[in-house]
Amino acid sequence: MPKTIACFGEVMMRLQVPGHDLLTQADTLRYSFSGTNVNVASALSRFGHTAHIVTTLPASPLGDAALAHIRKLGVATSLVRRGGRWLGMYFLETGFGPRPSRVTYANRAESSFNTAPPDAYDVDGIVRAADVAHFCGISLAMNDVVRAQTKALAAAAKAAGRLVSFDCNYRPSLWGEDGYALAKPHYIDMLRLADLVFMNEKDAMHILGMTTARQDRRERLLELIPAVAQAYDISVVAGTHRTVHPDAAHSLQGYLYKEETFAFSKKFSFPVYDRIGAGDAFASGILHGVLEDRSSERIVDFAAAAAMLAHTVSGDSPMSTEPEVERALAEATDDIER
Repeated sequence: MPKTIACFGEVMMRLQVPGHDLLTQADTLRYSFSGTNVNVASALSRFGHTAHIVTTLPASPLGDAALAHIRKLGVATSLVRRGGRWLGMYFLETGFGPRPSRVTYANRAESSFNTAPPDAYDVDGIVRAADVAHFCGISLAMNDVVRAQTKALAAAAKAAGRLVSFDCNYRPSLWGEDGYALAKPHYIDMLRLADLVFMNEKDAMHILGMTTARQDRRERLLELIPAVAQAYDISVVAGTHRTVHPDAAHSLQGYLYKEETFAFSKKFSFPVYDRIGAGDAFASGILHGVLEDRSSERIVDFAAAAAMLAHTVSGDSPMSTEPEVERALAEATDDIER
């Protein structure tokens, strides 16, 4: 049965350099609007749910453009507040061969979302409107006010019996020097509130400081994730392992830990057109399967296939419908659909 999801976080303007040029070469940029909350909400709306974003946009033509773009994605905007003057931006240079893609942030600290007052959001109203509240670790990296807003909304959702979803999504560039130590207490607060968490063994080791004698990555996962789930009373933990091949193709496999049992997806290998947002596609696939009460094997296969498809379209926001993901999962041919 379709559910209503509220996704909290910042909306940003994405400014992409054409083709594989560098910023120092280009004289034009293509813009769109995105953010992890937008990406998850966009995917879930395509899977048949009602998805809201909870954010603050500037009361300006730029904010109007962001709102129009979000609505085109099928995302509900009734929980968006307007205020402040700026929108955070990031510039994307698409890599090629041995040169990786590069993201450069601009104006983020002064954005409407990151300067919204402590009491900006109607927490009780948001909780009443949603069955699920989804959060991302990127919000924890912003500032003390945003951290407090994140935790307050998560705590209210938890107290009201809503499903609380949290994607660790640790970004070293946002936390700066001694980032893991700075992030740890805030991540622990969110893990204690979350029912469904997106993370892998690297998060357990680096953010939480857990140790293991295992050397193999999968063996570390099998040891550490159950320990995290037990320590913080988390019902579902999910994540991915990715391999980047010498020819720039990627392989991806998802995992789901539920009821003290691991399920692993098929391993998908594919060329990459645009990698940004693929993790949000995976998270959306997991959320969709959990809300539909599907088997663990079906959930994680669907989520991994959704992540694969997100690599094949331009832009951050996943664009695949459920039938399209199911076709990819069934290893449909590359023939043209007519």
